[in-house]
Amino acid sequence: MSKKIFSGVQPTGNLHLGNYIGAIKNFVNLQNEPDNSCIYCVVDLHAITVKQNPSELKKNIRETTAAFIASGLDYKKSIIFNQSLVPAHSEGSWILSCVARMGWLNRMTQFKEKAGKDKEKASVGLYIYPILMAADILLYDATHVPVGQDQRQHLELSRDIANKFNLDFNSPNFLVAPEPLIQKNFARIMSLKDGSKKMSKSDPSEFSRINLNDTSDQIITKIKKAKTDNDPLPDNENELSKRLEAQNLLGIYSSLSDQTLKNTISEFSGKNFSAFKEKLANLVVDKISPISSEINKLLKDENFIDKILNDGAEKANEIASKKIKDLKKIIGFK
Repeated sequence: MSKKIFSGVQPTGNLHLGNYIGAIKNFVNLQNEPDNSCIYCVVDLHAITVKQNPSELKKNIRETTAAFIASGLDYKKSIIFNQSLVPAHSEGSWILSCVARMGWLNRMTQFKEKAGKDKEKASVGLYIYPILMAADILLYDATHVPVGQDQRQHLELSRDIANKFNLDFNSPNFLVAPEPLIQKNFARIMSLKDGSKKMSKSDPSEFSRINLNDTSDQIITKIKKAKTDNDPLPDNENELSKRLEAQNLLGIYSSLSDQTLKNTISEFSGKNFSAFKEKLANLVVDKISPISSEINKLLKDENFIDKILNDGAEKANEIASKKIKDLKKIIGFK
């Protein structure tokens, strides 16, 4: 069955192994499935919910696009663009914010986590950005959206908004309520320094993550220094719930080698971490170094990246602007 896929990544700079395994690798697989039509967006409008340095933001948009392409996303097969180039996203967000309800937004746990105790100082954009996310998806009639568990609540909001709009304006199925595509295995890659925390760019330690633009030597050093325990590697999955760092490293190996965690455990059961880390480091270098080299090559040609984004925006705008036009007719605008 064919699927219309939409997903986006914020241009925060320095995409890392967690982004690759948890999202981009899956994007490539979805793109390569027959009959799928895929739209991948650099969501720069979402990025400005917190203050950005303008020159850094521009750099990060290009870097995220380069990481997409270097990882295997094909701009000839998929639409790749940055959100701010398509006005329909902002326009659609306003219209849908008049359909969404305060109570729905008040239940969004991510805002509470991101805003923390100083939520009165958080931007209004941070509070309402799930509505922009809904517009992103609904403008393209996306049937499926690859999301992590932390974004599932926002996708449910998109479904609620679509269903309410259709009901309020007696327009059955005009807005498509999308289905989530939850990656079952290795969706969350954890810090190399603390197996209880997600791998993140915001971690002050460079040794907590492997960046997609790291050199081979940097990757090997980071894997060698990754936190482990003193016991040999386990012979069953049940033991891993108490050994988070081992679970994380075995998960990384399993994902990059495209095999099950069970098979990886069988391969390394009873061995010490030094032998496993050597194999893991070699595997990560084999998979990530070509991506790193390609990112660096692409970033030297900003005009090429900008052309991909502009061409993608033209294709996206053709779809989204038509949806907005129809949306306005339904509402009663001229």
